[in-house]
Amino acid sequence: MTDPDTEYCHVDGTLVPAAEATVNIRDRGFVYGDAVVETLRVYGGEPFEWAAHIDSLERSATRLDFEEVLPPRDDLHDRVTETLAANDLSEAFVRLSISRGVQGRDLTPEPRVDPTITVVVDDLPRGGTDGERVWDEPATLRAVETRRPSAEALPPDGKTHNALTGVLARLELPEDADEALLRSVEGYVTDGADSALFLVHNGTLYTPTTALPLVPGVTRGVVLDIASAEPFPVETGRYNLVDVREADELFLSNPAWEVRPVTEVDGYEKPVGPITQLCQRLFDRRVEQTHY
Repeated sequence: MTDPDTEYCHVDGTLVPAAEATVNIRDRGFVYGDAVVETLRVYGGEPFEWAAHIDSLERSATRLDFEEVLPPRDDLHDRVTETLAANDLSEAFVRLSISRGVQGRDLTPEPRVDPTITVVVDDLPRGGTDGERVWDEPATLRAVETRRPSAEALPPDGKTHNALTGVLARLELPEDADEALLRSVEGYVTDGADSALFLVHNGTLYTPTTALPLVPGVTRGVVLDIASAEPFPVETGRYNLVDVREADELFLSNPAWEVRPVTEVDGYEKPVGPITQLCQRLFDRRVEQTHY
C-alpha cells in the first residue's frame, strides 16, 4: 500500500498530500451519498478498460442528473495519470469520485452544480501475467440474508457512494468467508457484495442477468467478452441458491480480484475447474496484450 506520509491525492484539479486532503463536510457526497464513483485497475501505468469505466461513470452521473458537469474524458485521464506519477505507481488501484458538491441543507438538489472531484490511488502490484495475484487463495462464499434492493428502490445502473447493501452483507460474514452472496427480494442470486458471480454447469458459463438489481461491472463485461469467443456456451439468466450450490465451478470477478475461483459456497466444496482456469488465462492475456 502507499505510504500515508508520502501519498498524494487529486482534489478538485490539484495534487495534494493525502494527509492534507479535505472535502467539505457539507458536500452532498458525504451528507447524502449524492456522488458517483468508479474503481479500476492500472497496469503498466495505464488504466485498464478506461473507456468502459468512463462510460459507466457517465451513466451513473446521468442517473443522478449531473452528467453535464463532468470534465472531458482527457481531463479525467490526466488527473488519474498525474496522481499515479506523483505516487510513483505503475501498478495500482484507483478510486475516481465525483459528487454534486456543496449545496444547501435541503435534500432536493439545486440546479447549480459545482462538483467535487477526487482521485485516490493505492499500490496494487501485478506486473503482467507473471505477477502474483492480489488474493492468496480461492474464495469462500456465503449466502447472506441482506438483499439487493429492487431497481425501483435503488437503481442498480448507478455506481454511487451508497454501498450500504454491500457493507451490511459483509457484516453478516463469518471470519472464514471471503465474500457475501446476495439475492434479489424475489430470491434470485445477483452477485457478491463487491464482485460479479459466474457459475459453470455442464460446460456452460452462466452469470445473473442485468435485469436483476446488480451493477453491470466493467470486469464482468470483460469476462463475458473474452468468454464469448470460446466454444463453450455463455448465458445470462435468473438462478437460485440451489443452482449456485450445485454448480460444477464458481468464480468471482472485480477490478482487484480479476478472476478469482470459489472453492467453497455454504459448505459445498468446488474444484477450480477448466473453464475457470481458462477465463483466468484469457483475462491475463487481455491485460498482457493491452498494457505490456
